[in-house]
Amino acid sequence: MRKWSLLVLVCSIVLLIVGCGSKKEETNNAANTTAAGNNTTANANAGDTETPAEKSYKIAISQIVEHPSLDATREGFLAALKDAGIEEGKNLTVDFNNAQGDSSNNLSIAQKIAAEKNDLVFAIATPSAQAVVQQVKDTPVVFAAVTDPLAAKIVSNLDAPGGNVTGASDTNPAATTQLFDFVAANFPNVKTVGVVINEGEENAVVMSKMAEEALSKHGIKLIKAAVTNTSEVKQAAESLVGRADAIYITLDNMVVSGVDSIIQVAQKNKLPFFSSDRDTVEKGAFATVGFKYYDHGYQAGQMAVDILKNGKKPGEIKVSMQEKLDLILNLKAADALGIKVTDEMKNAVQDQAQDIIQ
Repeated sequence: MRKWSLLVLVCSIVLLIVGCGSKKEETNNAANTTAAGNNTTANANAGDTETPAEKSYKIAISQIVEHPSLDATREGFLAALKDAGIEEGKNLTVDFNNAQGDSSNNLSIAQKIAAEKNDLVFAIATPSAQAVVQQVKDTPVVFAAVTDPLAAKIVSNLDAPGGNVTGASDTNPAATTQLFDFVAANFPNVKTVGVVINEGEENAVVMSKMAEEALSKHGIKLIKAAVTNTSEVKQAAESLVGRADAIYITLDNMVVSGVDSIIQVAQKNKLPFFSSDRDTVEKGAFATVGFKYYDHGYQAGQMAVDILKNGKKPGEIKVSMQEKLDLILNLKAADALGIKVTDEMKNAVQDQAQDIIQ
């Protein structure tokens, strides 16, 4: 009997220990569950205040050559992005490619860009835009510094380009007409105008035809001095001495990149020198009718912002043109070129504070 009592006592103690252990485990589990719940709640609350990660962008730029107008176009483009919150070094990576005026480099750059993942491609100048459009088919493309996007076959319709391409053209036929109206009115001794031209560049050919038509209305003849690379520009300019009464250049990237040698020839021989862009006037040409290429690039940048941030499709964005034109004069260049600047010339400038370069 005493043995049975002892056995019952031992069993009771064991059951008591097990029971206590179970209760302790349940308590711990409950505590853990509560803690986990609290953590879940805390995380949920934290999630309520977190902001989504800022989107980063990658843009590839293809530029045929570096010269002031094209560089200003690129700077204006990036400024428009920055003003819209897309800034290089923060949330924007820029892959800049300079073809250095070489067509084989230009094609290789376009092929490289096509093989990479980009959010947008910016093509500066006609040759680069042509190569990029041919190679890049599934990424938005914006172009600038292109004189005639239709003739260059970059787009087939200016109002509704279609596909993945849109951009800004840097031409306005009225600019050429206004420039040579100014020349005819103020340089009565000019009967021939010589143009240094790369006839392999579509925009240069288009603009030289515009110039020829505008000059013919005043009985002035256009003569050409052709080049095939930048090293020939000086020799071509020298070949115009004695044959031309003035020198003119179009938005010809090969010629513009070698414009310093034309300025030297024009100054040495006291030949009035006219250009098609403001930046060349700032360097030493006397006059143009045009605009700031920085503003032109900014305009293209705003189109890129519409695509990147506002979800617009490139092919539905109209190709823009340059509407605001003004006569731009360089008085220091006039002195070096032997030109006497009259009040009539100055009065033809609408914004004299900005467009008469002292």
